[in-house]
Amino acid sequence: MAAEYAVLANGLRLYADRHEAVGERVRLYRGQGFVELPAKNVLRFDGEDYVPTAAVSPTVFHSATVVHQVSAEELVRRAAIRQGLPPELMLSVAKVESGARSEAVSRKGAKGIMQLMPNTARELGADPCDPEQNANAGAKYLRYLLLKYKEDPYQLRKALAGYNAGPGSVDRYGGVPPYRETMHYVERVLGRYMKLHGKPVP
Repeated sequence: MAAEYAVLANGLRLYADRHEAVGERVRLYRGQGFVELPAKNVLRFDGEDYVPTAAVSPTVFHSATVVHQVSAEELVRRAAIRQGLPPELMLSVAKVESGARSEAVSRKGAKGIMQLMPNTARELGADPCDPEQNANAGAKYLRYLLLKYKEDPYQLRKALAGYNAGPGSVDRYGGVPPYRETMHYVERVLGRYMKLHGKPVP
């Protein structure tokens, strides 16, 4: 899809990667954000190679894009829903992992919102530097771990420990590994989840 300019009834021209109609409104996408306008306000779309007779300040579109920018937390919520996970659980993991920051990089090389190690991201077919792919891959991995321990009474604790230390360590010790970092990690995630969930977590 080639980039384009939306020509508005008031004479402004907004640059967009693409557009789509949503009922009687039009969404203009740029990067991970979009701005939504009444369709009647858009006269036409010009190709990217169109040269306007007068320059228009790009800050008009920029200000709208910032307002509609998809946050890291929203990406995590969407990823959780796609995988059938409680959004509160995914958000709790993201907060403890990275503070829900897409630019976070750990000392060990884990990247992004869900702090994916390069090998894990590769196995899941994701680019860890892409926030949306990072969130989706993290949700897939957490779901895999929850299913792995679905018959275990300590399913959630084991899945969280596996996310932090790897399922191999969990299986080796038959539960949360005796690593201070992992034990602290599991308790922090459960504490956040319980607070967001509003009731005790089994």
